[in-house]
Amino acid sequence: MSELHWRPARASDLAAISAIAARIHPALFERSEVFAEKMRLCPDGSRVLAADVAIVGYGLAHPWKQHRIPPLDSLLERLPDDADCLYVHDVAVLPTPAVVRHALMSRRSRNSRASQALRLSRWSRFTPRDRYGNVSAFGPSRRMRN
Repeated sequence: MSELHWRPARASDLAAISAIAARIHPALFERSEVFAEKMRLCPDGSRVLAADVAIVGYGLAHPWKQHRIPPLDSLLERLPDDADCLYVHDVAVLPTPAVVRHALMSRRSRNSRASQALRLSRWSRFTPRDRYGNVSAFGPSRRMRN
């Protein structure tokens, strides 16, 4: 079974990160340069989820200012000196067999009777007015049982 683990993102992971973003968010294209810049500006906020040698997910976050969401597919140039929050740009994980198996095994080890997955991929519903959108509009997308 593939062992999943989060590790720091490297420049060599950029192609995998871009491919995952294109697959998970096909309507929200971002150039590789945008991901590369975030990795360079905040290496501590740049992680990939590895399954053996394959990259199956990533997470990108960096210091920023509250209520000032950076435009999609735009370069930041630098991080604000007066940052007052950690901005989570994206966390995306492919629904690979290794990921699903890991989640189910984790659930079993905790003696949970059921699992739920929350899918937040309908970003078109988010508007600047909503800030983070109406999270209640997104319910569990699938229940997994034994």
